[in-house]
Amino acid sequence: MASEHHDPLQEQKPKPYNSYLKYSSLALQLLATIGLFAWLGYKVDGWLALKYPIFMIVFVFIAFGGMMYYLYKSIDKS
Repeated sequence: MASEHHDPLQEQKPKPYNSYLKYSSLALQLLATIGLFAWLGYKVDGWLALKYPIFMIVFVFIAFGGMMYYLYKSIDKS
């Protein structure tokens, strides 16, 4: 009778398509967040009638920084 060896590490490995889905969703979240913050900054600049789009630039940098932190935390969990 053949004894089957059960490897618990093999069960813990994520499937390859799960990684693709995870990182493609992170990319879409990054683009959507930066786009939303850029739009909000554009609207604030228009509302304040500013010549230079300072709020749009600041909001984009804030969104990018926040998403990089979120990306770092999500990779740290893996």
